[in-house]
Amino acid sequence: MATAKKTVKKTTTKTKSKKKKKLSSLNGNVYIHSTSNNTIISVADERGNVISWASSGSIGYKGSKKSTPYAAGLAATAALKKATDLGLKSVKIIVNGIGQGKDTAIRSIIATGINVTELEDATPVPHNGCKPPKKPR
Repeated sequence: MATAKKTVKKTTTKTKSKKKKKLSSLNGNVYIHSTSNNTIISVADERGNVISWASSGSIGYKGSKKSTPYAAGLAATAALKKATDLGLKSVKIIVNGIGQGKDTAIRSIIATGINVTELEDATPVPHNGCKPPKKPR
């Protein structure tokens, strides 16, 4: 009885080192999406490519603490810190949503010292609203 030898091949994987990005332009857009449960901040360059992002949940808050204005302010500071390290100098802020954290997120963006050129509210507004319920008989 001959025993078959098992050959095990070792696979080596090469890890690619991340290159530090440098922005081609110093301007960008900050998108604040504020819902009743979370606040998401995305920083993009002029072409629309996302440079960095943060949310109330990604910085460590869970449950009902994610919807607080304080968590939104910390998320905005974290997202802009990553973007300013890459060379971002001035931004246009675009706000979307009805959540509590949008005002605090705007204030914390201004407090980071970055130049804010424009502030736009892109929250959708219904023109006529939903159809009302039927009258009871």
